[in-house]
Amino acid sequence: MMSKFSDITKLKEKLINDISKSQDISQLEDIRISSLGKKGFITSLLKNITSQKPEDKKEYGEQVNILKKQITEEIEKVREDYLQKDIIKKINQDKIDVTLPIRNTNLENGRIHPITQVMEEIVEIFSDMNFSIAEGPDIEDDLHNFNLLNIPDSHPARQMVDTFYLPQKDGETKLLRTHTSPVQIRTMLNEKPPIRIIAPGRTYRSDSDQTHTPMFHQVEGLVIDESANMGQLKWCLEEFCKAFFEVSEIKMRLRPSYFPFTEPSLEVDIACRKEKNQLIVGEGDEWLEVLGSGMVHPQVLRNVNLDPDKYQGFAFGLGIDRLAMLKYGMTDLRAFFDSDLNWLRHYGFKVFDIPSLSKGLSE
Repeated sequence: MMSKFSDITKLKEKLINDISKSQDISQLEDIRISSLGKKGFITSLLKNITSQKPEDKKEYGEQVNILKKQITEEIEKVREDYLQKDIIKKINQDKIDVTLPIRNTNLENGRIHPITQVMEEIVEIFSDMNFSIAEGPDIEDDLHNFNLLNIPDSHPARQMVDTFYLPQKDGETKLLRTHTSPVQIRTMLNEKPPIRIIAPGRTYRSDSDQTHTPMFHQVEGLVIDESANMGQLKWCLEEFCKAFFEVSEIKMRLRPSYFPFTEPSLEVDIACRKEKNQLIVGEGDEWLEVLGSGMVHPQVLRNVNLDPDKYQGFAFGLGIDRLAMLKYGMTDLRAFFDSDLNWLRHYGFKVFDIPSLSKGLSE
């Protein structure tokens, strides 16, 4: 019977031989097209089934289909072998010998950014005063960022030129918080006095120059209980400044000011002097404004459902970026966010260097 279909047997031997001698996937693809393509050898044999004698059609068709299946499987098998070899070749070419020494032995490890360093210093000092850390969302609403803080609609901070407003959704106004004071509001709404927190974090205002950036960092403090007073506020800020600037004594003055959320409101200045182009903090005849503070406004207490006849408190706010500039002698706030490696190598810290509160705390 095989003599009838010797052309099928010969074609099989030829194609198997051609497949085994192929050099790459490209040659293998040529063989596939020439055998199984529209004008291929096996395709032609399939078309010839109708021209066979009636008694031979069934067996002829079976033989051709068996050939087609065998050649297809053989091509796929060899193709898979080529793909595996290509993968191994690429792995060998692209591999990295992690045992090799680094090319530049003078490369240093990364540095701690001054903002991170100073934030850790501030948090550590206030933690020693038994303040806990509170956090809140960067995206706020009018209610928490302005209304509950007793900030009127006419206040400049609510203008489009000062605040980053987001597109309204379902009639609700969202914005990037302009201070971390909303964290104080959220804490007073969710916790009962006594409250003693600091709220560190990023804040945003539409401003950019040597001493202002669109994003900056604040730490705000809040104390609410039945006996909080101005004397406690003054003591708290004095001990913080002594510990932060690492001095045993510090000359401080409190100036009357105005903030919608405190009454009375105070600006806090510390004495300083210049010596050989170096700023000496804590003494001297010049003054540096370092923070704002005051007693929590009674209306703010009412807004968060606290009775101002029973509870009172004080609050303060520190600019982390500004304190970093004062302590470590930086002149341009914008450099904090320039990602300049030379600047970071100069002003960055190899390890956290946290001042102890005991250096400034008077019992």
